[in-house]
Formats: sequence, structure tokens, C-alpha cells
Amino acid sequence: MEFARFKSVVALALAALSATTLAGCTSYAPAPKAFHEATIQPYRLDSGDRLRVTVFEQPSLSNTYTVDQAGYISFPLVGQVTARGQTLSGLSGAIAAKLKQGYLRDPDVSIEVDRYRPVFVMGEVGRPGQYSYVPGMTAQNAIAIAGGFTPRGNQREIDVTRKINGQILTGKTTISAPILAGDTIYVKERLF
Repeated sequence: MEFARFKSVVALALAALSATTLAGCTSYAPAPKAFHEATIQPYRLDSGDRLRVTVFEQPSLSNTYTVDQAGYISFPLVGQVTARGQTLSGLSGAIAAKLKQGYLRDPDVSIEVDRYRPVFVMGEVGRPGQYSYVPGMTAQNAIAIAGGFTPRGNQREIDVTRKINGQILTGKTTISAPILAGDTIYVKERLF
């Protein structure tokens, strides 16, 4: 009788341990829908982006400007202009509107990204760190630049942390997924 009770207690403990282990395997949720949709939306500016701003027939205003930590660029004549969260066309419109307020009659402003903010690659890679972003980059490209996977690296799925509409989201995705400037890629250790 005692042996049967011991056997059932051990079986129950093993079942609980198995359930806990399996629950630990599924603690990362797949990336939400908004996470994937962000990769097909127009590019949104943020701190660290360096912009080439051209004001037609105004060489003294045409220059390269970096979005500061507060999310602004300092533009001659008009001062601080909010860049964080703006698209390129939105920011060029905002600068043109400010220049129209007593500085230029009909300003023609164009903006292009001179250098994107970096991506960060962490975890089971050869050289974790900060790397330059290139449009169209996938997680696999970023991992390759960071020295590739270590022998313990999970090569099937990774975690990507991304800022969307001011909110920071982390989701599980495949290595072939597109990434955005400012993303943090984390390569987990594989279980077996």
C-alpha cells in the first residue's frame, strides 16, 4: 500500500514538473499583428536617425541634422522641430510650415535618411552589439553581421523588441523576418 502511494506521488510530481517545463517553453508569445504590420508602414523617425534636409535655393539651411534623445532636430531660424514619430514627408511639411511663418515665402523642403538608427543584436551570437541598419534587412542579416550563431544559438526563432506607436513590444519570430531600425534582436539558447 505504501509503495503504491509513493508511486502515485512520484507520478504526480513528474507530471507537475513536465507541465512546468512545457509552460516555460511557451512563455514567449508570438509577435502581435501590429508588430508585423509595422514593417510595411512608412518609416517613422526616432532618436539617432541622421537626416539630410534640403531647402530648395537655400544652401545655408540645407544640411545634415540628427534627431536628438528628446526626439527633436534643431533647425536654423525655426529652432526645435519634433521629429520622433514623424514620417519623412510629415517632417518636411512641418519644417516648411515653420519656415513659412515669416522666413520664406514658399519653402520647398525635402528630407532623406542619411543614416538610420542602429539595431542591437544580443544573446547567442558571435559578437553581440550595436550594428548599422540597412533598409530591407532581415534578422538573419543582422545575426550574420554580429558573427553568426554560437553553437548553442537557437537558429529557428528569435525574440525581437520593437517600439510601435511609443509602446515597446517583444515578440517571437523567425530569423527570416524583416527588422526595422532601432530593433533589438535576441538569440536564445536552444534547449537541445
